[in-house]
Amino acid sequence: MGEKVAALGFDLADRQRHREKLRRCLDGLARLLEEKRFDRPRNLMGLEIELNLAGPDGMPSMVNAEVLERIASRDFQTELGRFNLEVNIVPHRLSGRVLDQLAEELRTGLSYADRRAMEVGSGIVMIGILPTLTDRDLVHANLSAADRYFLLNDQVVAARGEEFTIDIAGVERLTCTARSIAPEAACTSVQLHLQVTPGRFAAVWNAAQAVAAVQIAVGANSPFLFGRELWRESRPPLFVQSTDTRPPELRAQGVRPRTWFGERWVSSAYELFEENLRFFPPLLPISGEEDPLRVLDEGGVPELAELTLHNGTVYRWNRPVYGIADGVPHLRVENRVLPAGPTVTDVIANVAFYYGLVRTLAEEPRPVWSRMPFGVAADNFDTACRDGIDAVLRWPRAGRTGVLARVPAVRLVLEELLPMASAGLDAWGVEPADRDHYLGVVEERCLRRVNGASWQAAAYHRALEHGLDRERALAVTTRRYRELMHTGEPVHTWPTDAPAL
Repeated sequence: MGEKVAALGFDLADRQRHREKLRRCLDGLARLLEEKRFDRPRNLMGLEIELNLAGPDGMPSMVNAEVLERIASRDFQTELGRFNLEVNIVPHRLSGRVLDQLAEELRTGLSYADRRAMEVGSGIVMIGILPTLTDRDLVHANLSAADRYFLLNDQVVAARGEEFTIDIAGVERLTCTARSIAPEAACTSVQLHLQVTPGRFAAVWNAAQAVAAVQIAVGANSPFLFGRELWRESRPPLFVQSTDTRPPELRAQGVRPRTWFGERWVSSAYELFEENLRFFPPLLPISGEEDPLRVLDEGGVPELAELTLHNGTVYRWNRPVYGIADGVPHLRVENRVLPAGPTVTDVIANVAFYYGLVRTLAEEPRPVWSRMPFGVAADNFDTACRDGIDAVLRWPRAGRTGVLARVPAVRLVLEELLPMASAGLDAWGVEPADRDHYLGVVEERCLRRVNGASWQAAAYHRALEHGLDRERALAVTTRRYRELMHTGEPVHTWPTDAPAL
């Protein structure tokens, strides 16, 4: 549901029926949890990457339909903008040579997609925000040609009732307005899924929230938007503002935004689904015929389609997911923090760091979320988005004092979190050689204080020093980025010489 929908209006009866269906879905979820109907532990992870299309000049290419027709693979799908694609990797068991397997599958898939894109004068760029995008590119006409995108846009715009305001103050300041949700398409991310049992869900979600800032600090890759140098990871503020259904009055009242870090640690998955219903009105009140409680009474497994659809329009950075595989329900934590890129090696290094770290933190006898207020985790996230690899975060001191210390993110990673990530990968049963290789990439980023965002900013400023204007400097930086991305060498090794003009 929601994958193929007709762009039609909704009347009051539709909305009332949908609200009732959502409540029955939530009751159905509660019963599934109470009856312990969920899948056993399988250590399954999944990976999705959103991509950009750009021409040889580094400018965005609005050709995703043509590229997808040539790719002809269900692994690749449309995304919101006509310059976007998404690649999905089938679930893998977190063990053995999984990291190298993922890397090989990604390299093969992306290389094939890039060759097909070149047939229409375009190419794949794996980056958080394409530096050459302008506000003229992010308009309603450049939404992908799928009814669901236009319907979602219409509902978000109607809920807001006025233009969207983008206002981000970083190295420079950007202020502009938009008449659609198209600016959201600038944000291309990596989404990491981890299947968990209901009993472990809260610990994994809390751990993921606690380390979101560190993920951003080492993985930031989105310093530019509409020709301005902003935050080192500008996706989060852009996503918040481009999906914000609240007019100023509701913001002043403290109404929560649909793109949301959250406001508390949780003790169950149910709490997050319930919050989504309690705080956020449905954007797409599409109701099916299934009665989830009747399905349960008959011994079946309900799809909970309305709940799943609604959940997909609340953009938590760590999102709860309900799914069914082989007739058995399961829960996943979907981590949506990371930007795409820069290279396959960098992506898999981020994957290794996240899954290893979350495993260790979720199993600590005195977990970090019991020693750190939730508000500190949220503040850390904003700080990391602003400052990237140079962020200074607040983190509990070692021991049982409960005192928070201010510590540079790179030092926190090198001295405390990388050993935890290594232990977590061992607990998953990941091959030690792969563990050391990919965590070593994160280590080198921290030692050299280089990630995708810092490299982009440095390349851009070198281009300016060579006499290029802003627009040409961003285009040169994008072309050089794409060239180095296709070498496959991790970003901390990329040369710092001036890009070819």
